[in-house]
Amino acid sequence: MIAKKAPPTVFVVDDDESVRGSLRFLLRSAGLECRAFGAAPEFLAGYDPAQPGCLVLDVRMPGMSGLELQQELNLRGAVIPVIFITGHGDIPMAVEAMQHGAHDFLQKPFRDEDLIERVRRALAKDAEARAALEEHNAIRGRLDSLTPREREVLALMARGKPNKIMAHELGVSQRTVEIHRARVMEKSGASSLAELVRMVMDVEPELAPSRQR
Repeated sequence: MIAKKAPPTVFVVDDDESVRGSLRFLLRSAGLECRAFGAAPEFLAGYDPAQPGCLVLDVRMPGMSGLELQQELNLRGAVIPVIFITGHGDIPMAVEAMQHGAHDFLQKPFRDEDLIERVRRALAKDAEARAALEEHNAIRGRLDSLTPREREVLALMARGKPNKIMAHELGVSQRTVEIHRARVMEKSGASSLAELVRMVMDVEPELAPSRQR
């Protein structure tokens, strides 16, 4: 039985209780799952990187600030998109946040529609990033299933070596090379040599042909 994926959740972190309440109501009224926290450590304590979603984060908070929370998430390798909520005097901080990978920022006061639009874009970005990571891991798993000899053949295939040259370099017959090539294609799931090279460039770029300088 295939496990059902968790629905994306919008996490709100803001020390102002009234802001948290209004944002929670707004997001849920738009049909979005929402969880709100009053402090950054409270959010971090229960955050699961496998949970899809996005983070709506106040820049200025007592204790751990929004920027410090973002930096901690970066250190943990979290890919969750962050939307910062900023006051008028926080624009330099918002710029710094964007430089550290924030998805977007909204200056107070903002329209409800603007927040919903940015949240939906952030959720779409998160879904795209997670799908790409899932594909990357699947390709990695298929290439890891190759035998040492098949990996040697893969490296030569990625460099565009013809069977005759491959047979000479490996000290085997061309027929043996053909068998190994067929197994590499089957195990990798690639439908063409071009797709195989793309896979290699995605997960093992050191095996891909080097670019001309």
